[in-house]
Order: sequence, then structure tokens, then C-alpha cells
Amino acid sequence: MSPQLQKYLREKRVQVDRTLDHVLPPEEQEPCVIHRSMRYSVLAGGKRLRPILVIAAYQVAGGSRDAILVPACGLELIHTYSLIHDDLPCMDDDDYRRGRPTNHKVFGEAMAVLAGDAMTALAFECLLTEDQEDCFPAGAQLRAARAVARAIGTVGLVGGQVMDISNDARDGRKETLEETCARKTGALIGTSLECGGLLAGADSSVLEALRRYGRGLGLGFQIIDDVLNVTGDPRQMGKAAHSDQARDMVTFASLLGVEGAREEAQRWIEDAKSALDFLGEVAWPLREIADYVLERES
Repeated sequence: MSPQLQKYLREKRVQVDRTLDHVLPPEEQEPCVIHRSMRYSVLAGGKRLRPILVIAAYQVAGGSRDAILVPACGLELIHTYSLIHDDLPCMDDDDYRRGRPTNHKVFGEAMAVLAGDAMTALAFECLLTEDQEDCFPAGAQLRAARAVARAIGTVGLVGGQVMDISNDARDGRKETLEETCARKTGALIGTSLECGGLLAGADSSVLEALRRYGRGLGLGFQIIDDVLNVTGDPRQMGKAAHSDQARDMVTFASLLGVEGAREEAQRWIEDAKSALDFLGEVAWPLREIADYVLERES
């Protein structure tokens, strides 16, 4: 990762973390337990990739207001909700996330479910906040919220999770695996970029470039996740390795082998970057983020 990208990501993470702390209800607010549960998972750290992608796309498309931080954090709230539910015993039954016990291990299954539900509601408050209406083009918040709603429903994240836990994703076909990953992981990543573009008032050509970039980045990200589940260090990743193999999951690593999966990820990342060619130097953060996704070790 270049020093330039390191500085960019560090600055954006600080802004996102500060905004998340602000938009989340305080622990002292009743009912206290649900707010402790929400803050436990949201403020546990992480890459903050999705809100940073919102911010980067917004800036690439010409946006310059700090008001983007609140809707950007809405995407992180949704991502965290999906992790909490993904870790539940009825799903992947994981004990650790980001280096510490998963939400249901600390607060119980019922509270973990409710925390995820509450985060989804709060995310849409962030996307549709009234006190920032004048900061964005007319109707842009509504279009962004609609895009997010679609991305997390049955044609997106939820649909991908259904495929993931059913036999639909285990037919051994690469095309099926791509569809599952495009829904479960790629949809929210792609919509993060689309939201940034919409809130900046981007034209159709820029939005289409961001969508194509998002699809390639999302698939590349998931493929590298599959590789790291085989090769990664659990201490760096903050969660168990080899869990996909233990659950007999079909992944890019099991289907193509580790090296074949890396080559597949590189193909998607190169396609993502090529979508940005006509945007010029202004798109440098997105290009470097794509390289970082390919090279990451956690």
C-alpha cells in the first residue's frame, strides 16, 4: 500500500469512527442493553471499507461536503448488522469477530438479532437525515436509500445469504459461486459506490463506471476472503481460519485452488480499475483501494 493511500485511509477511518460514535445512541440511553450491543460491534474497529468507498466515490464524482459522512456511516451500520447476523448459531456459528467474542456470545442471540435490526433502521435514518437535505441534489437521498434497500434485500445481500446456506451455492459451478458472492458481498460494496455518486449528482456515465468498478471490487474482495480463510493468520484476521472447509463450503479457493483463486481475483480487480479509465487522476483513491483489496492479508 502506498504512503498516499495509507494516509487517505487513516484520515477517512478517523472521520468515520468519529461520526459513527456520534450517530449511535449512547450506552446510557434506555434500553441500555441494546445500545451497548450495537456499540460493541460497530465500534470494534474494522477496515471501514464501505463508508470509505462512499466518500471516495462522492469525491471522484465532484462532491466536497463533509455531510457525506453521515450517509456513508449508514453503509457501515448495515455491514455490521450483516456480520452480527452472519455469526449467529443459525448461520455460520462463529465465536470471534474482529479479534473478540461475537455479539451473540456477549449479549445473547436475541439481543444480537435485535441489534442488527436496530442498525438497519438507524442506517436509513442516516441516509435520509433531514438536516442535510440541502447538502445534496434534490431527490438524491431518496435514490440512494432505494439503491441500498434493493442491495440488502432478496436480490442482494439476503438473497446471497440464502444461497450461501442452502444447496444452491454448492453445485460446484463457478457461475453459481459468482452469483452468490455478487449478491452477498458485492451488492453492498457496489451500492456504496453508487450512493457516493448519487449524492454527488453524478451523471449516468460516471454512475455506470462506479457500478462496474463496484462489481469487480466486490467479487475480488470476496475471492481474496476465500483465499485468506485458507492461508491467513487468525491473529491478523481476528477470526478463525479454515472455517469454510469445516462447514464444507464451496469457495473460490476450494473450486480453483489458492493460486487459481488469486488469478481470478486479479482479473476482477483489473476489470474494476479499467472502468475508471475515463475519470483520470481524480479516481486515484479507488484505483489504489482496488490494489489494496488484492494484496491484503486480513
